[in-house]
Amino acid sequence: MPRRYVTLDVFTTRPFGGNPLAVVTDASGLDDAAMQQITREFNLSETVFILPPKDPAHRARIRIFTVAHEMPFAGHPTVGTAVLLALEDKIDKGVMKLDEPIGAVSCTVATDGAGSRKGSAVFTVPRRAALETVDVSRQACAEALNLDPEDIGFDAHRPVVASAGVPFLFIPLANLTALARARPDEAASIATLGAFGEAVYLYTLDEDGDADFRARMFSPGLGLVEDPATGAAAAAFPKVLLDAENRVDGHHKVRIDQGFEMGRPSRIDIGFSVKDGALVDGTTTIGGGAVVVAEGVLHI
Repeated sequence: MPRRYVTLDVFTTRPFGGNPLAVVTDASGLDDAAMQQITREFNLSETVFILPPKDPAHRARIRIFTVAHEMPFAGHPTVGTAVLLALEDKIDKGVMKLDEPIGAVSCTVATDGAGSRKGSAVFTVPRRAALETVDVSRQACAEALNLDPEDIGFDAHRPVVASAGVPFLFIPLANLTALARARPDEAASIATLGAFGEAVYLYTLDEDGDADFRARMFSPGLGLVEDPATGAAAAAFPKVLLDAENRVDGHHKVRIDQGFEMGRPSRIDIGFSVKDGALVDGTTTIGGGAVVVAEGVLHI
């Protein structure tokens, strides 16, 4: 039967930036194998399948697949789907809940009005971020990334594993030059860093731009070489920051730029609150823009 799909670029305000996303707007009747096949056909980092919600008060239930497997949660699929549904519902501003395998995700959405193809969404991270200090040397990180040991780390930032539903190995780099030079060796990455998760998230201070940090994400285990915008990593990033930095109590905003080295500039806005030097549960938000690029019909 014909099934409509829409593609969007997410964590951007213009086409051909950000992270591309495919959304199948009615996935009723599709089994897991079919969803995985369709995802491989699109061959994007993630594809979303929209289903009726289990709770009628929620807007939709969504399932998120990479070309390798299903994800319990992901950032750019959440933002992109929320914007698409707001556009479909002709909502200028509002709040909706999306059912994901990780749980219900609350999204505040805004669009540019009737006839628009773009908007923005901010969602509250549904799971408490957890941090694990890992025993990985600068030398091992450098070898896996084709960098020098002195390129690894800055200030008190050190390699850690953090997760807000999806685990990442966070590796701080000394500067933007090191970030640009990083070239993961797939075999070395799997052999040396593979025990710490499927994805490696590199970040450094954005000394030349107007963001707070610049980042890159590599994930051979998820079937992609590099990701232009990684909301699931951003969801755990406040925990990583507080491992290395002292932040005053109150609400903080941090912006991460990603994808610039790929020619797909992405901007991710993070919000979180701190009390007594610790991250306050339930206060982390991830936000960004999304724009519809294409739509069509699957004949399957």
